Amino acid sequence: MSERRRILVCDDEPQILRALRVILRDAGFEPIPAATAEEALDLAAVRPPDAAILDLVLPDGDGVEVCRQIRAWSQMPIIVLSAVGEEDAKVRALEAGADDYVTKPFGARELVARLQAALRRAGEGPGEPAITADGLEIDLAAHIVRRDGEEVHLTPIEFDLLATLARNRGRLMTHRALLVEVWGPGYAEDVTVLRGHIANLRRKIEPPEGPRYIRTDPGIGYRFAA
Repeated sequence: MSERRRILVCDDEPQILRALRVILRDAGFEPIPAATAEEALDLAAVRPPDAAILDLVLPDGDGVEVCRQIRAWSQMPIIVLSAVGEEDAKVRALEAGADDYVTKPFGARELVARLQAALRRAGEGPGEPAITADGLEIDLAAHIVRRDGEEVHLTPIEFDLLATLARNRGRLMTHRALLVEVWGPGYAEDVTVLRGHIANLRRKIEPPEGPRYIRTDPGIGYRFAA
């Protein structure tokens, strides 16, 4: 029998934490519960989990800051779970390196589906060649991106977005097409999440005075135009 994948879950509401533990166990995962930002960071550092689900508002800090600190040393999938549904909150989480943002109240099946999708993206296998363009190298097999020979650290979802655009070089990819390709059919309308990840991706791969790899067709989508 294969070992269960370990998922760090951090929420200061005991009933939510209990619910998450039950949901994850039923889905075949091993939940690692934490009630504070400090506890979550300690648990993640001692024995890194396979993914994390973080509440946005914690008694001793901010889930976005926890996300940012984890992202400084790990590329594990991170899902932010919060009752705060405003676009600014979502963008802050995505800019800190979160892979997804789920708003409370949430459905158990949706949360598990998003977690599985994030883990799937993080573990996609080898077998594809590298793509190069204007100093940018995308190694599809190794999941590594380099710009002018220097490695650029992307989250799994950022890499998946870049790889999808690069495979379709020159072709306009609509918001819907990208969302379905990267997240799945259930997320075809989540344009805010897509824009947040594209903005984050651009900051990482496009130097201030360098080439622009991703072009925007306002209101329609994006294309890899290098």
